[in-house]
Amino acid sequence: MKTSFYTEDELKELGLKSIGSNVLISRKTSIYSPENISIGNNVRIDDFCILSGNITIKNNIHIAAYSALYGGGEIVIEDYSGVSPRCTLLSATDDFSGNYLVGACAENKYRNVIKGTITIGKYAQIGAGSTVLPNVIVGEGVAVGAMSLVNKTLPEWTICFGVPAKKVTERKKDLLQYIIRKQE
Repeated sequence: MKTSFYTEDELKELGLKSIGSNVLISRKTSIYSPENISIGNNVRIDDFCILSGNITIKNNIHIAAYSALYGGGEIVIEDYSGVSPRCTLLSATDDFSGNYLVGACAENKYRNVIKGTITIGKYAQIGAGSTVLPNVIVGEGVAVGAMSLVNKTLPEWTICFGVPAKKVTERKKDLLQYIIRKQE
């Protein structure tokens, strides 16, 4: 019976750099440069997501529908983290200062593309509709509120939101008890 997710055999045929076990990727996901994408264990990627470029998705990760990960620099998502619906992670972006042309149709010699790494730390969650820009670390345990713009590193175990995203309060670590129980 055909489901909306690729079968294990079909996943192997995608040409990913590496893929773990218990991986569910929607057949409606667009994958570009699969040879640069590594996916760990217990990962689910929902409908209409885009994965493009240098991406490492570790273990126990959910990427919700309509999210886009553009790894023109590099994107690393650590264990037990998630990306809510309609999020965009841009590890490369044009320079919009006005000193250069922007967009894929402009000749490269007239563009200034800013590339960097995006790291989403363990136990972090990116809220619905948020955007994360290059050269950002979303620290371990961070919860980013919906519709936020993450343009700088966010401190561990905080709740942050806004445009640009800023720390609002500390985040509890109670969720770690479930991880420890699972490992026992």
